[in-house]
Amino acid sequence: MSLLLQIDTLSQTAAQVAENAVPKEEVSLISIIFSGGPIGIAIMVSIFIMLFFAIYLYFERLWAIKAASKMDQNFMTQIKMYLQQGKLENAKMLCASTQSPVARLIEKGISRIGKPLEDINTAIENAGKLEVYKLEKNVSLLATISGAGPMTGFLGTVVGMVMAFHEMAASGSNKIEMSVLAEGIYTAMMTTVVGLIVGIIAYVGYNHLVSITDKVVNMMEVSVVDFLDLLNEPA
Repeated sequence: MSLLLQIDTLSQTAAQVAENAVPKEEVSLISIIFSGGPIGIAIMVSIFIMLFFAIYLYFERLWAIKAASKMDQNFMTQIKMYLQQGKLENAKMLCASTQSPVARLIEKGISRIGKPLEDINTAIENAGKLEVYKLEKNVSLLATISGAGPMTGFLGTVVGMVMAFHEMAASGSNKIEMSVLAEGIYTAMMTTVVGLIVGIIAYVGYNHLVSITDKVVNMMEVSVVDFLDLLNEPA
């Protein structure tokens, strides 16, 4: 008899536990990111727009710089041969058919042959500045995003914390629900996390583009020096 009472007691206890057990609500990352109210959502959307532009600018500049760095290894050898033979038109045609900054600089120098060497050098320098400007176009925006992304995230955090404490003060209750406070805090901190991620991506992308741009500029300088040395060779 006592055994049956124990079994009945255990079954009732299990039923009560089952009734009191409330399944935890699954919270997705997207709901956390966009659960900061209108102001928080606006700040988060701004950060994601920065992320989109950072990725777009990086790959657009990367492809452009990679294309500018491609040049036939025999290009300068052919230019030297044409100049030694006095075939300036052939040299110009070769430069025109070669789509690269180096070819455009050499073509500018060839078009000035016959003038003082200083004038030739000045013309090449001016053309070189234009080519460098083309390579660095919009790269500075990545540097701006690398700083603006984290700052925008910090702004979202501060705004979120201010709103959370405002809600606490407006409730007029002596008891603070930790769930409400925790929700406001992790929503506010999420803007900082995303902002820092955007800043890191933009910063790394900017430095990589600067590095490969420097290599292209160095290649241009070496080719121009070779061309000027070729003009200085005795006939």
